[in-house]
Amino acid sequence: MQLIFDGHNDVLSRLWCTGGDPVACFSGDGGQINARGAAKGGFGGGFFALYSPQSRTTYDFTGFKGGSMPLAAPLQQAPALQSVMAQVGIARRLHEAGQVTLCTTVPQIETAMGAGGIAALLHLEGAECIDPELLVLEALHALGLRSLGPVWSRSTIWGEGVPFGIDRDGDTGPGLTADGRRLVARCHALGMVVDTSHLTMKGFFDIAEMGLPLVATHSNAFDLCPTTRNLTVQQLRAIGETGGMVGLNYATVFLSPQGWASGRATLDDCLRQLDALLASAGEDCVGLGSDFDGAPMPDGLESCAGLPALVTAMERHGYGAALIDKLCRANWLAFLNRTLTM
Repeated sequence: MQLIFDGHNDVLSRLWCTGGDPVACFSGDGGQINARGAAKGGFGGGFFALYSPQSRTTYDFTGFKGGSMPLAAPLQQAPALQSVMAQVGIARRLHEAGQVTLCTTVPQIETAMGAGGIAALLHLEGAECIDPELLVLEALHALGLRSLGPVWSRSTIWGEGVPFGIDRDGDTGPGLTADGRRLVARCHALGMVVDTSHLTMKGFFDIAEMGLPLVATHSNAFDLCPTTRNLTVQQLRAIGETGGMVGLNYATVFLSPQGWASGRATLDDCLRQLDALLASAGEDCVGLGSDFDGAPMPDGLESCAGLPALVTAMERHGYGAALIDKLCRANWLAFLNRTLTM
């Protein structure tokens, strides 16, 4: 079975919003990522997001259809920090129970995956919980955080995210603030991944000007689905030129205009997106970035248990074994091997 290392999932925030015993919940059949589904589908690990919702409620994807939405209201640091620390606690409980292995290096990831486990690299999706002095960043790094997106689709002291919209690109507002540049610079000094997903186009190129590899852990090609969350050919080429990474987002609403309108998509839509990402970013800079537990999924890929169907679709589409291995795990691991320096 092809092992998958994935660029983005929201299982920790799902478990926090659900409440109860996260170990028992992860052992069951709930959500799009769980222990049983991972074993069945070859889900070997990935970036596990720490995300602060506006309220502690589980999102219902049933019947979801894309709809233009303004930026979410800003979130204060204290509640954001509370939810992030609770999710770090959930990750540690899963680690202690042997359900995931918290990792900070590629050798640790490879060892965990090789033993049939789930390697978890902690990622912060939106940095509302971090103080202007960056002291919380230092603490989270000590707890294992190795990847950070300065914003979700909200405004923060670090910059502005993109609203969710159709028929326009991500050039929706200003980029990084002076504080945002300080945050990115410190993350870079700590050897962390800096994720541009949810940033405006200006913010994306602000990070490029700072000399960092450009990473979009869960984004797609704008030309195939013209939403604010997707990336133009110019942005995708910049990812390739800087030796960065883009992870295919399985969210139906970012795969095609029809998916945006109906909330439904197929594996063929995923393959069309992969073709576009490969054409612009190059075969060494494309991976998977599912958005499991954070979005509606395509038919046949409703959870991580369905990942073999995606691999089979790649084979039927004409992708060779070497390219499939790159897309499924090798490109992410090679990038992390270059990036995670501490």
